[in-house]
Amino acid sequence: MMQALLSTTHESLEDRSVDTLVSGLRAGDREALRSCYAAHHQSVRAFARRLIGDADVAEDLVHETFLSLLSAIRNYRGDNTLRSFILGIAVQHTRHHLRSAVRRRAMMVRAEDAPPPSNPTPETSASRKQLAEVLTRALDKLSDDQRIAFVLCEVEERTSREVAVIVGAKEEAVRARVFHAKKKLRELLNEQGEGR
Repeated sequence: MMQALLSTTHESLEDRSVDTLVSGLRAGDREALRSCYAAHHQSVRAFARRLIGDADVAEDLVHETFLSLLSAIRNYRGDNTLRSFILGIAVQHTRHHLRSAVRRRAMMVRAEDAPPPSNPTPETSASRKQLAEVLTRALDKLSDDQRIAFVLCEVEERTSREVAVIVGAKEEAVRARVFHAKKKLRELLNEQGEGR
């Protein structure tokens, strides 16, 4: 469906005010959705990719977010930016995915006990892959709230105020989540000999 939405020309947000865009979205205007997608899909994709670690799943989450936008827009009050509102929708879809992803990853780890491939990979590639797996497993052990706050603040370098708006929490709560996430990640990585 998103491909069909993108196949036609879209107006930029500069050509339409946010109020007009929001009104169009509330009316189910496909052109407003195209404009919104064009302006914000890269931010949503980057967030989802960093949080999930899988480009294909991140793309699915982008599509789910924008397909949900037409029904969710009725809750937009203009208290924050439209981009922050859209990222909030992405957070909800990502939370749902993360809950089931932890179970899927545990199954995959068990499956990785199979014999290694016959063509060995270069040492640096193997080392990077191993570190990425360790980090992903460590992130899986964080609560959803800590993981989301960590990715938004530390990886995407957003302010705690902006993250508070996106996730619908107080700034202090976001800072606490990041603090506890960093502490737990350090402990988990040190346990596995990868930290410091």
